[in-house]
Amino acid sequence: MKTRAVRLYGERDLRLEEFELPEIREDEILARVVSDSICMSTYKAVILGNKHKRVPEDIAENPTIIGHEFAGVIVQVGKKWQHQFKPGQKFALQPALNYKGSPYAPGYSYPYFGGNATYIIIPQEVMELGFLLNYEGKGFYEASLAEPMSCVIGGFHSNYHTETGKYVHHMGIVKGGKMALLAGCGPMGLGAIDYALHCDRKPGMLVVTDIDDERLKRAEKLFPVEEGLRNGVKLHYVNTRELENSAAYLKELTDGTGFDDVFVYAPVRSVIEDADAILGKDGCLNFFAGPTDTQFKAEVNFYNVHYTPTHIMGSTGGNADDMLESLEMSAKGLINPAVMVTHVGGLDSVIDTTLNLPEIPGGKKLVYCNVEMELTAIEDFEKKGKEDPFFAELSRIVERHNGLWSAEAEEYLLANKSVD
Repeated sequence: MKTRAVRLYGERDLRLEEFELPEIREDEILARVVSDSICMSTYKAVILGNKHKRVPEDIAENPTIIGHEFAGVIVQVGKKWQHQFKPGQKFALQPALNYKGSPYAPGYSYPYFGGNATYIIIPQEVMELGFLLNYEGKGFYEASLAEPMSCVIGGFHSNYHTETGKYVHHMGIVKGGKMALLAGCGPMGLGAIDYALHCDRKPGMLVVTDIDDERLKRAEKLFPVEEGLRNGVKLHYVNTRELENSAAYLKELTDGTGFDDVFVYAPVRSVIEDADAILGKDGCLNFFAGPTDTQFKAEVNFYNVHYTPTHIMGSTGGNADDMLESLEMSAKGLINPAVMVTHVGGLDSVIDTTLNLPEIPGGKKLVYCNVEMELTAIEDFEKKGKEDPFFAELSRIVERHNGLWSAEAEEYLLANKSVD
C-alpha cells in the first residue's frame, strides 16, 4: 500500500513524499486518513526537530509523519483486533498515548502513524489503551476537532478547588461561579466558550478577553450575550488593549470578589500576571497555552497563594473520556467544533501552513488528506467564487451554516476535490 505523507526530517525540514507502507502485522490496523486539523503543538515540534521531547533522535534517517488531530476510515484489521474493529468503520483517535511512560505519540514519533498522510498503520498500543474510538457522526472534521475540544474539556476538568481545614481537592470548575478566558478568542478559546455555555457544569459569569476587535466581534457573533443568558451565563467580551489597568477592570466586573476559574490561552507574561491578579479566594489559574521558550517566566503573588489560597496549574490535553464527551456533545448538537475552523486546505498545503502557522490569522486550519487545494480562508470563498464555480457553491453552503464549516461543506469538497 502506497501512502503520501508529510514527514519531519529535522528542524523546519518537512517533505511531502510518496512511499510504500509495510504489510501490517496481526496486532496493527491499516487506515485511510480523511481529515486532520493542524495544531500549534505540531509547529513547535517542527521548529524544534529532535530537540522536542516527543520527536526521536534519528529523524534524519527515520522521518516521522506529522499531524495528530485526525480521523478516517479503517481499511484492514490485523487478526488480534478483528473481534473489535472492521474495515469501513469510521474512527476518531485520542493521540495522548503515554504508553508505559513513553512520550511517543502520533504526529511526532512514528514513521507510519500520523495525521498528515493518505494511509497509515495504527500500532497496537493505541488499541490496547482503548484510544482508537468508533465514530458514527456525519462529518469527519468533527472527529478531528474532537481532539482539540478534548483538550479544552480536559482543562475544565483538571481545575480544582479546596475546603478550608480539609485535605481534599474538588475537581472541575466552580458550578455557577465566575470564570475568565484570557486571550480567549483564538480557536481553543472559542471552543472553551462553546463548552462553558453548554456543558453540565456552567459558570454563572463568563468574561472573555482579547486585544483584537475583529476576533472579539467574531466570538460575539458566534456566541451572543443573549445566548449566554439563555443558558444561565452572564457573558462579557472585553478588549484589554486600551485598558490602563486591565486586571483592575476585570476584577471590578466580579464586584471585587475575583474569579473562581481563570484560563490563559496565550503564553504572554502580562496575560498570566493579569490572570494571577484577578483570582478570588480559592481561585484556580489554568495556564493552558504552552510556550516554546523553556525559560519562560512570569511573576506570581505568593502571598495570595499562601493566604487566599490561590492555585496555579497547567493542562495540555484531554484523555479518552474527554474525547468521548466531545464526540457525544457534538452528536447531540450541544457544541459545534466548527467554530474553531477558519481555513480549509488539502495535503499539499500542509508544509507551508505548518511552517507559517503563527503568522496565519484566524483559528484552526483544517486539511483533507486526499484533497489537493491551497489553504483558503472560509471568508475568502465568496471572493474566489467569482472566478471559480467550486468556491461559489462552497460559499453558498457555508452561508447556510452561519458562515461555518459543516458536514455539507465537507461532503461537497470530498465529492469535487478528492484525488484518491
